[in-house]
Amino acid sequence: MKSWPKFGAFLLLACATAGSVWAQEATSNIDQLADRIAAREQKEIATIRQYNPLIETYIQDMKPNPELGSVPVKDHYYLGVADFTKRIVDRTLLGKGKPGLNFSPLSHLSDFWSSGYDPAGFLQMVFVDTSGLDRSHYHYEYVRREFLGEVRCIVVDVTPLPKSGKGRFKGRLWVSDQDYAIVRFNGVYTPIASLSGYNVHFDSWRTNLRPGVWLPTYIYSQETAFKENLGGTIRFKSQSRLWGYDIKGSGHESDFTELTVEAPGAVQDQAAASQDPSPVEAERQWQHEAEENVLDRLQRSGLLAAPGPVDKVLATVVNNIEVTNNLDIQPEVRCRVLLTSTLESFSIGHTIVMSRGLLDVLPDEASLATMLAEQMGTIVVTKPQTDQWGFNDLTNIPTTEIMARLTFHDTPHDLDMANQKALELLQNSPYKDKLATAGLFLKQLNAEAQALPSLINPKLGNRVFLSDKLVANAPQLQPAKLDQIAALPLGGRIKVDPWNDRIEMVKNAPVALISEREKMPFEVTPFQPFLTYYKPGNGNSAPTENKDAVAKTQPDGSAPQQPAQPQAQPQ
Repeated sequence: MKSWPKFGAFLLLACATAGSVWAQEATSNIDQLADRIAAREQKEIATIRQYNPLIETYIQDMKPNPELGSVPVKDHYYLGVADFTKRIVDRTLLGKGKPGLNFSPLSHLSDFWSSGYDPAGFLQMVFVDTSGLDRSHYHYEYVRREFLGEVRCIVVDVTPLPKSGKGRFKGRLWVSDQDYAIVRFNGVYTPIASLSGYNVHFDSWRTNLRPGVWLPTYIYSQETAFKENLGGTIRFKSQSRLWGYDIKGSGHESDFTELTVEAPGAVQDQAAASQDPSPVEAERQWQHEAEENVLDRLQRSGLLAAPGPVDKVLATVVNNIEVTNNLDIQPEVRCRVLLTSTLESFSIGHTIVMSRGLLDVLPDEASLATMLAEQMGTIVVTKPQTDQWGFNDLTNIPTTEIMARLTFHDTPHDLDMANQKALELLQNSPYKDKLATAGLFLKQLNAEAQALPSLINPKLGNRVFLSDKLVANAPQLQPAKLDQIAALPLGGRIKVDPWNDRIEMVKNAPVALISEREKMPFEVTPFQPFLTYYKPGNGNSAPTENKDAVAKTQPDGSAPQQPAQPQAQPQ
């Protein structure tokens, strides 16, 4: 019996030794993980700096509301070209500020009380830490595993070490377990407040746009009750979007690569059958060529989406209006989508252009038909001319000068005539009995006009017209009525491929609202994209495994798991 105490002591010593070994293994694994993440992020920074995407930031200042939680009271809008070659640079497209500014690495938003937001602060949020995420500056802590869409991630928290310097990131990282690329990071730069301004919390997302390449796509930022030094309270939320990474490649260069030259024997002399066009035909051809010049320049700048299925959806609504009104517009009316969030539309020749933001917030097809009918009225009645753009030098301009040198605003007189024609077209259309929802949308828009001028005022085209007749026939706005949806939040309908600017309609299952606070007309909301791995020939719909990057051990010391099979993307 005297041997039991010795045996017990032996067991305690063995357990203590095993615990020490396990602790050492866990520490070793998290250190290996940290090293891999830091090394991969440095490569990612170098890759990101090769591109010059467009970046759009839309900000809404908020105030508390007893029924709705919080509501927008003011808004701000920025649009520019990001240049990461040396430092964070933003070249604005809006003609304000100083183009080509080199910005501070800190995401400070100075002069909050005067709404002096610094777009550089939001642009900086595409990077975690350009100075490096190594263990000499950060403490890493393993949290869990989690799927973001079909991408299985290792989730870790990072905290700057004492005296590691300013501008360090404090927050959470989601890291792909296939290649250790950071696909999402959520937190704040430190210190939060300084004499030069304030750092704000943000949630930044990257998407796998090419094999092994994750590029910044979405940034959501928010402060609900930040106390600044002068005693004021900062409340805001914002969305930043980046797109146009391959603007040049998504243009017409591919047409040249696909060019084929037939054998000499296949060329026939058609001179005898050719005819010079009549003066009327020559005028039409000139205007059509001018129209194509403008559309091509807008697409090459990244402002206009590439042609795609959304255009066909819009064209179907246009055709419904044409057929029921016995119209035969020649050449046929086409539709394209402007990629910005501002609520605007305009016509270029026989092409109707509607902004992504406007399509996002429209509640139903009748409201969409109302917006399209206005531009159809413009085409039928005022017949917008494009003659001036037949000269190529007028459209061959830098991207940063497009909004200053190209304008598609119609005169008040032309707009009035177009709107009268639009009402006539709608009364004869399949949507004539559903126009109450369109009037309700216009009522909501009118109610938000004072608070959201940056969203509602157009940058290239025309503001959404407020028809007195449609508004008068619409029901009263009832925010507490959950089945009355006057307008949607931003970002609910159109999904943009940041690489080639192609767009598609988002098909979400209807969500039952549980309170009026979830209605959020025209409001900014957080991003929750369904992440996928890049697969050649199929966008981002299926994963491609990087076998060389798969870990031999996991942070918890367990054997590596096999990559998850791709899940079907929800429709």
